Amino acid sequence: MTNPERPSDSNERDLQALSSYIDDELSADERDAVAHRIANDPAAEATVAAYRAQDNALRALFTGDHAEPQVIVMRPRARERYLLAACFLVVGIACGMLIHMLLPNIDDDARSRFAERADIAYAVYAPEQRHAVEVAASQQDHLVTWLSKRLNRTLTIPSLTEYGFQLVGGRLLPGDEGPAAQIMYQNAAGERLTLYMTTVARNQAKIRMLRDGPRRTYYWASDSVGYALSGQIGEAKLQAIAYDTCKELGGDPAKW
Repeated sequence: MTNPERPSDSNERDLQALSSYIDDELSADERDAVAHRIANDPAAEATVAAYRAQDNALRALFTGDHAEPQVIVMRPRARERYLLAACFLVVGIACGMLIHMLLPNIDDDARSRFAERADIAYAVYAPEQRHAVEVAASQQDHLVTWLSKRLNRTLTIPSLTEYGFQLVGGRLLPGDEGPAAQIMYQNAAGERLTLYMTTVARNQAKIRMLRDGPRRTYYWASDSVGYALSGQIGEAKLQAIAYDTCKELGGDPAKW
């Protein structure tokens, strides 16, 4: 036994047919049948008219003749403005703290660059036998005058004879911020030390140490001059020489 078709189902199909007619989704035969029905059914004709009006209204809303897109400006309420300002304040404080934390590391890197150059210069020239220096110790006065002129400041070559090291001579080298000078010393065992001097932007009263394999470099800066003493002798002995040299060149032991 077959149940009779419910009126609501029939009505829904009728509305769907009318909608498909408006959207031109029917076959030719179906379209003719619906058109015949519209012509003879005032209710169907009214429904189609309503569908057409709705369709036209939607087209006018979304595809109108606006030359420029409409911009809607939303102004935050007072409470939202306060919250936004607070967020910017927190972000600003956090960025400031981060920069403050990073600045010491940046300064340390800048201050240690000349020490790295000094270490490399030692590694290059300390093993040399015939060309270890440009100007020999026999021309010490000329060496001091020449290097002082090139570095644009009066240089002093400290004596290390109390530690058994004699002056070999020196040479001119390129530095990060201009010319640099390398002074070389040697003891009776053939061990060598070099004192590197160059102009720096920041002073560093405290003596620090750079280690690279068997090499050690103690470095500091005062009066805009960076000093670095490099060698491969015992660390304690090299440190003692570095401290005495720093003091002789005007360093302040109280700041070490």
